[in-house]
Amino acid sequence: MFYTADSQRITLRIKAQPSASRSEFAGRYGTDAIKIRLAAPAVEGAANTELIAFLAKQFKVPKRSVTIQSGTNSKIKIVAFPPSDRFAPWLESMLAEPV
Repeated sequence: MFYTADSQRITLRIKAQPSASRSEFAGRYGTDAIKIRLAAPAVEGAANTELIAFLAKQFKVPKRSVTIQSGTNSKIKIVAFPPSDRFAPWLESMLAEPV
């Protein structure tokens, strides 16, 4: 599964695609990850910074609370952030998509 959630943290497994024309969710990446296109190159941490900003904006959480737990130098990343009211509707839309 591409996510875990409890009362304190939501964790997502993400396939990052840097250097896209804009930052956006791009659907599921198999059954184990969510694909996110990032409007920043994979140079000097720019894509990681953009990923944190994108997730903070999408889920209305502070940027400082979004952390990359693993994969800072990889396209597959594990990212954690606090619970958000926007997560459940987003999750329903992701689960409704065919794999």
